[in-house]
Amino acid sequence: MTIKEGDQLPHATMYTMKEGKPTPVTTEELFGGKKVVLFAVPGAFTPTCSQAHLPGYVVNADAIKAKGVDSIVCLSVNDAFVMGSWGEDKNAEQLLMVGDGNGEFTAAVGLEMDGSGFGLGKRSQRYAMVVENGKVTRLSVEAPGKFEVSKAEAILQAL
Repeated sequence: MTIKEGDQLPHATMYTMKEGKPTPVTTEELFGGKKVVLFAVPGAFTPTCSQAHLPGYVVNADAIKAKGVDSIVCLSVNDAFVMGSWGEDKNAEQLLMVGDGNGEFTAAVGLEMDGSGFGLGKRSQRYAMVVENGKVTRLSVEAPGKFEVSKAEAILQAL
């Protein structure tokens, strides 16, 4: 079942890089008591993700945060090492780069995709959500092959 607006996020543990090592972070830590923009991508260092999706949030981070957003989370079914390196490569210091390496969160919210035909295995669909104190208040899931509703500019306008 796919998560929808009005739903509480399920518990999951993901990883982020801290002091050079993967560090667990739970959904409660990421979203509890905060307003958060989460955007998910099929894969770090992949073309649309690297050339448009992540850079859009890097460029618009200040404007998004000015709308009352406490943090911006970039999530992918990649490990924390890859997400940390990708964030460094794209100057994403204002974003929290989170690896859902086992796809636990992605499966729990029902937003998996099968990229086996491209050699990617199970990955996340491309989407963005606004989460307030763990509750989804906006969910924008892209149609396959599209990049419109989850881009930073669309979320900024929705805020």
